[in-house]
Order: sequence, then structure tokens, then C-alpha cells
Amino acid sequence: MTRTARTTRSSSKVVQFRKGTTLEMVRLACPDSAQASLISESFGLPVLDSDGIRELHQRLIIETADSLGEGLGDRAMQIHLQRIVGAYVGSAHGAGQFYSRAVSEARDATAKSANDARDEDLDGPVGFDSAAQRKREFAADMGIQAHALRMAAEGAVAAYETVVGEGWKPFERAVENPGQTVDRKAAELQMAALG
Repeated sequence: MTRTARTTRSSSKVVQFRKGTTLEMVRLACPDSAQASLISESFGLPVLDSDGIRELHQRLIIETADSLGEGLGDRAMQIHLQRIVGAYVGSAHGAGQFYSRAVSEARDATAKSANDARDEDLDGPVGFDSAAQRKREFAADMGIQAHALRMAAEGAVAAYETVVGEGWKPFERAVENPGQTVDRKAAELQMAALG
């Protein structure tokens, strides 16, 4: 007696989502207030008013929402603010990633300059900084910028919660038909081979 193997296929589709950037990702990538103050003091850069930046952006988003209140319904306001806050968070995250790369380059250059046998990493002529020093200063500038954008993003997220009444989450877009383009291309190549 032979048995036929029965395969059951589920008719439900697995939907893949493209993950958005979260505020937590920004916090991991960008310097916090204490680190930004240390960078400012160590490199002679201006000390930012972190709380002021955060509060200003929070107020800005809330006032914008108030002015649009009569023209937008609740759902439209939520969608609009979702996009606005997403832009702030995405910008801060990009700055944080750029800062991280700048720090890595500064560390590499500084480690290389500690090797006395390397002539190309020695200090430049009098009045000019070494390449390693320039990279450290550039990383410090990027750190201050990333911190400022982090504070703006935190203010925007706080404003979203105030206006909408729930915590902000990044929009997760469904990946439309993953693999379909590969299948379509394969079919076109196969048909071309057939003549």
C-alpha cells in the first residue's frame, strides 16, 4: 500500500516590512549631552544648549500642529506629523552614522601617527596640523552636529506624542512583491533565449 504525501500550502502570504529608523537608533549613534559637552571642551567648540534645542523643536511642531488643526482631521494630522518626525529622526541618524565613520577614521589616523617610523603621518610644517589632528577636529565637529540633530529629533518625537496622544513609531513600509522583479527578469531572459 502506497501513501501519497500530502503537502499543505498555506494561502496566507508573509509580508516583509522595511524597517524604519527609530529614536533608539539615533540615541545609539549620536552623542548625548554629556559627551557633546566633553567634545566641546576638549576641542574648543561652542557648548550647545541641548535642552533649548529640544524644547524649541518640540514647541515648533506643536505650534505647527495647532495652526493646521482646523484644516486637518485627526488621522491626516497623525500622518503629516509621522512624516515630519520621521524626517527629523532620519536626519539625526544619518548624522550619527557619519559621525561614527569620522571617529573611526580619526582613531585610525591617530594610531598610525603614534608609529615613529611613518614619515607621512608626522606633523606638518610649522603652523599646519597633522592629518590625524585634522581628522580628530573633523570628528569633533561632526559629533556636535549629530548631537544637535539628536536633540531636534527628540523634541519632534516628544511633540508627536503631545499632539497625537501616542508614542511615535517609524513607518514600516511593506516590501512590495519581494522577488517579483527577479522572476520577471528571469522570465524575460528565458523568453529571449527561446527566440
